[in-house]
Amino acid sequence: MNIALIGSGGREHAICQKIHESKLTKKIICIPGNAGTKNIAENLEIDISNFNKIYKAIKIYKIDLVIVGPEEPLVKGLVNFLETKKVKVFGPNKFASRLEGSKAFMKKLCKKYNIPTAKFKICRNKKEVKSFLEKVSLPIVVKADGLAAGKGVTICKNKKHVLEISEEIFKGKFKSSKKLVLEEFIQGEEASYFLIVDKYTFKFFGTAQDHKRVKENDKGPNTGGMGAYSPASIISKTIEKKIITKIVKPTIFALRKAKNPYRGFLYVGLMIRNNEPYLIEFNVRMGDPECQVILPRLKSDFLKEIIYAVNNNLDKINIDWKKEKSMTIVLCSKGYPGFYKKNKEIKNLDRLNLDKKSFVFHAGTKIIKDRLVSNGGRVLNVTSTGNNFYKIRKKIINLISEINWKYGFFRKDIGWKIINKK
Repeated sequence: MNIALIGSGGREHAICQKIHESKLTKKIICIPGNAGTKNIAENLEIDISNFNKIYKAIKIYKIDLVIVGPEEPLVKGLVNFLETKKVKVFGPNKFASRLEGSKAFMKKLCKKYNIPTAKFKICRNKKEVKSFLEKVSLPIVVKADGLAAGKGVTICKNKKHVLEISEEIFKGKFKSSKKLVLEEFIQGEEASYFLIVDKYTFKFFGTAQDHKRVKENDKGPNTGGMGAYSPASIISKTIEKKIITKIVKPTIFALRKAKNPYRGFLYVGLMIRNNEPYLIEFNVRMGDPECQVILPRLKSDFLKEIIYAVNNNLDKINIDWKKEKSMTIVLCSKGYPGFYKKNKEIKNLDRLNLDKKSFVFHAGTKIIKDRLVSNGGRVLNVTSTGNNFYKIRKKIINLISEINWKYGFFRKDIGWKIINKK
């Protein structure tokens, strides 16, 4: 099969690698891809918001299946557009993608179907913010309604901070929406639960825990993710049953009832408190960097599973997993998630002593005149698998130390909660 993969991050490189391993794959094109995907696929410099150019490339390269990696083209309706052109595509449609594209939509769905989540208020002005603040205790979570690249969530410990952040959102800090959601803060432990879903069936597709804060011990501002590990041991069989019964099934039912059944990867972002799962957010795609730790643990044919999902035949296959653990550490540009410099050369990457259990997934990279340079805030994902999280982390840090890039930084404590428990 000829496959087109939409996206350019570490998630897409991990997906590309897994597709590349499938016997069903003939050719892969990445739109636009990065310096990592360039080694196993053909990159096409096309803006992922330009649907017509994407379709033109699909026709030229005789693409059999399109896989959409990031959230933005999903929310903007790329799946709908391609389906009208009779192109097979894997990912949720525009309506279903509102689960991630609009926090307000997601919260209203939770309220209607009694899905456990934090108390909330949808606000369009400062008056509504002040009204909610009078009724709840601090801290308060402020969320931009639309897409914000993982940076639209702020935990505020005082009312002044709530009002400041709210004002920034109302003034258009995140261009996707000037609306926001205020939430009560739920104290607990975060975890991510993943599913692959077709029109009739859903199947488990891994668990992970992500570290979103930029500094060690989970301090500092939120990022798109500084590292992750899988599986998430906090999600026991008992908790998993509650996730399926109280969150997943009602959500999928709601979308079917709305005549927009979900199809694609579904990321269930959770807060676990007293053995009870609360829905924090939905993502309508694989997580990043969670994808980079889940896919190395997948034993069965990734592309085959996607094909069966596209054809609504998920019930006819089994998804098999390795027993190994997995971890990734994200190497970022200095200054991230604030201002950072691009086009800084990265050396020695091709000299790393990678075994069959270690991977380097490119996130924000590109090639300029045969030189590998940085092209984003999150630049590389160094990943490894094994039987012990402490040893895996040590191995990854040793690999990172061999990379010659003075403009980068990373967290050395990824997985600290699970490692320090032992």
